[in-house]
Amino acid sequence: MLDSARLIFDLQKVNGIIQKVSGNFDPKAIAQEITDALVTEFNCAFVRIWLTESEGKGLRLVASSGLYTRLNGSFARVPMGAYKVGKIAQNCVPFLSNHLAEESWVKDRDWAIRNQIQGFAGYPLKRREQVIGVLAAFSQTPFPPEFLEVLQVLCMGTTAALDSALKLQDNPQINTSSQKLAHRVDLSDCLASVLKSTALTLMGTERTLSLSLAYLLLRTTEIFNQLNCSYCRLSYGEEAVTLEGIVATVDHAIDARAWGKIYFGDLDFIANRLGGKLEIQFSFSQEVIQITLQLPYLAGEMVSNEESILSLREQQVMLLLAQGLRDREIARTLHISESTVKFHLNKILTKLKAKNRYQAIYQATVQGLI
Repeated sequence: MLDSARLIFDLQKVNGIIQKVSGNFDPKAIAQEITDALVTEFNCAFVRIWLTESEGKGLRLVASSGLYTRLNGSFARVPMGAYKVGKIAQNCVPFLSNHLAEESWVKDRDWAIRNQIQGFAGYPLKRREQVIGVLAAFSQTPFPPEFLEVLQVLCMGTTAALDSALKLQDNPQINTSSQKLAHRVDLSDCLASVLKSTALTLMGTERTLSLSLAYLLLRTTEIFNQLNCSYCRLSYGEEAVTLEGIVATVDHAIDARAWGKIYFGDLDFIANRLGGKLEIQFSFSQEVIQITLQLPYLAGEMVSNEESILSLREQQVMLLLAQGLRDREIARTLHISESTVKFHLNKILTKLKAKNRYQAIYQATVQGLI
């Protein structure tokens, strides 16, 4: 099961990274900002981004951070379909491994062993039907599942920023203000590209969502696609965004609660922590299942009154809580009693107007308090 608190905390890091490249229309500068951030914020050993050449025959290395920063090495240009990076671009399929030295495609296994490289995550940067590049991250420790989920969201934002910059580069006459709007990730386009068995229906005016909400909607759509969803609708209401899907079930005797836990257990847990809800309804005949995910926009809204400011000690408690420590471990680290930790947490919940610890972590993160 995913560590939901860690996931929410990391999603807010990603939000900050994407905000840094917002309004930047230099593709190389955007790519370098992203690779630098993955090294400094997520402890990757090194990260690289290649962009697809205009004729589509190869990929050109434009950014490299960490152990290697040169752009003129043996992988400065990768032909489409060559090596793992070229195959990721050609097939438009991500590749993940936490045992890099054992992979048969690795060109130099001794290098991986010598540098203690274990994790590899390669993602195609895809905008609609076009692959505009590839991001590859390497780690000296296995990538946790939370990071791989967050990296997927980061790639969405990176793709949108690079796509806007490349379009401006190809056509300098495009109005800059229009380009700034293009940096916004079109969530409906992302969801529509995931669905293979049906088309996405969009209702209401699309609006920008926090990365936490976008992540939940994307992961739910991926599960809909896995279940061969026959209908999917994304609705923007006054107070919440709703994603609905209808799927057919093969096993008519299946228990609704067990089925929901198998496919949506982690997402239901995170949705609840953000004030949303996920409902699963079976038809009378047990042949059709309707899944509805509703998420309030307030889940990404900042609180801005004076009451929300945390004291130094409260910030310390929140920081340790966001790192996954339990009350006893926080008490030991700060040399205070468990009851004092609970006292601070109760004050934090009140100040941040949070219903539980997960919402408190989220609010503290988006407000920059930790």
